[in-house]
Amino acid sequence: MKKLISLVVLMAFVGAAGSVGAAGNAAAGKGRSAVCAGCHGVDGNSAAPNFPKLAGQDGQYIAKQLADFKSGARKDPTMVGMVAALSKKDMDDLGAYYASQKRSTGTTSASAADLKKAERLYRGGDAKNSIPACMSCHGPAGTGIPPRFPSVSGQHATYSQKQLLDFKTGARSNDSEVMTRTAFRLSEAEIKAVAEYMAALH
Repeated sequence: MKKLISLVVLMAFVGAAGSVGAAGNAAAGKGRSAVCAGCHGVDGNSAAPNFPKLAGQDGQYIAKQLADFKSGARKDPTMVGMVAALSKKDMDDLGAYYASQKRSTGTTSASAADLKKAERLYRGGDAKNSIPACMSCHGPAGTGIPPRFPSVSGQHATYSQKQLLDFKTGARSNDSEVMTRTAFRLSEAEIKAVAEYMAALH
């Protein structure tokens, strides 16, 4: 457990130290984002719960995810086609544009009891099961530690739940090993509750 916590703290420090803001041009990214609007919304606030809100996300994090879709490190049948023609500059520009937008407030349908349990996991983790606190990497308000750890506040619960389940099963492995280990130890009920809790964070 001590080794896992130390790894989380070290990665958070490295992520924070490496954050220098989006390298792209937001104005150019806005022009490029027209083809993304159908799923992610004009300003990056998607209306559909299965598509992530990109507004307010760290620009470098977005650019990295786009690059991972292009390389195949992260898999999604829709995104493969969307990123095929993007250059690194295009990815940086898109990241800068979405980072400049304000994320809309999220909602949750979870019960008060489930949210209370999820809050304990998010803020305190579960030492007995070697689960670190989510806020160690994603911050008390869910704003993340750029560029490595993304903002999760206000994100659609449906999307967050799928990502956590994908980390748990190994379907997604392009990010921190901490996420894979943590999600593996969470039950599906805990994953659903935490996803709902993060959706209401702001």
